[in-house]
Amino acid sequence: MAKDLGAWRWKQERRRQAWILHQKGWPYALIAEALGVTPGAVCQWVMRARGDGPDALQARSRRGQGARLSEAQRLQVPSLLARGAPAYGFEGDVWTCRRIADVLDATFGVRYSPEHVRRLLHGLRWTYQKPVVRASQRDERTVLAWMTERWPRLKKKLTRKGERPSSWTNRPFT
Repeated sequence: MAKDLGAWRWKQERRRQAWILHQKGWPYALIAEALGVTPGAVCQWVMRARGDGPDALQARSRRGQGARLSEAQRLQVPSLLARGAPAYGFEGDVWTCRRIADVLDATFGVRYSPEHVRRLLHGLRWTYQKPVVRASQRDERTVLAWMTERWPRLKKKLTRKGERPSSWTNRPFT
């Protein structure tokens, strides 16, 4: 954190120096070269200082809007999920990020994107689930027969001919 604060101050001072040099009549290209930045950055800083005054060059916090769930609500999430997905009207007991986002919206009135739900669960040491998607016309017996009978024969043919399997990779030169 202290390292970030030092970088903030350094960058703020650089913007202030650019403004001072501009007021002395230096062209953007020379200011950029002197400060190790692009002329476009210098132009943006000068325009900001012209429009809103030199105080606009001060470092600003980049924090987001903050948590939408209170700490108490966030701690309730595992107990909500422990009830199971069917308790909330979902078919099958699989918790996807989309489903969890829907439950949070219905329970607390807070909308989260599925990507943010993933981060929220990670913070709670929970994991979401990805449902296995398979074709509805899939025949499990045919798949099993192919895996146990046909695939081993194909592998043997490859090794008999002296060909390398597709998963074989060249070793790097040393």
